[in-house]
Amino acid sequence: MIKAIELVIFDCDGVLVDSERLAVRLQVELGAELGWPLTAHEVVERFIGRSRESIVEQIAERLGAQTAGLWWELLIQRHRDAVDLALDPVDGLPEALDGIAALALATCVASSGSHEKMRHTLGRTGLYGRFEGRIHSASEVSRGKPAPDLFLHAARRMGVDPAACAVVEDSAPGVRAARAAGMRAFGYSGGPSPAERLEGPGTVVFDDMRRLPELLAAH
Repeated sequence: MIKAIELVIFDCDGVLVDSERLAVRLQVELGAELGWPLTAHEVVERFIGRSRESIVEQIAERLGAQTAGLWWELLIQRHRDAVDLALDPVDGLPEALDGIAALALATCVASSGSHEKMRHTLGRTGLYGRFEGRIHSASEVSRGKPAPDLFLHAARRMGVDPAACAVVEDSAPGVRAARAAGMRAFGYSGGPSPAERLEGPGTVVFDDMRRLPELLAAH
């Protein structure tokens, strides 16, 4: 028997805050500056949804550890500056959160980003208070996405059976991690990741965040 959904686990970048387009642009710029020309498509394929360790490892293999460290340092600095200039919640996200609250479902965040980064982006968009105390980072587990560790960790901390969890993600590693954790995966294709990158067995793909409450209710 399929368990009813009790907990909705949100990724942060690209799902709660509209930051993935910004991150893709910055990664393309840094690649051009530091010696690894990348297209936006290649950045999405290689980096989006991955942990810091995974991204830095890929850059180090290509350009060396010193350049990889500089790349990440510049990325953090430029991302923070850009967020301070302008960052909004994902379109339709506030309405989706209100609809999920009406369904009496618990929520939390589980992201590859650091706690510091999430405090900044969620704070900048006025969302931090809606998740405070229920925010989990890949820094808390040994393996990042696409391994299931982060989502299983979030479920344990929230006291919910993984089978009663739904994950809202916008990256291929994220939806794979959700499926590996035995959770229902909802792939948001309204950002840089195309729908075909999110499709897979048991994944519901959607492009309008306002539809999320009705999709959760139906699954």
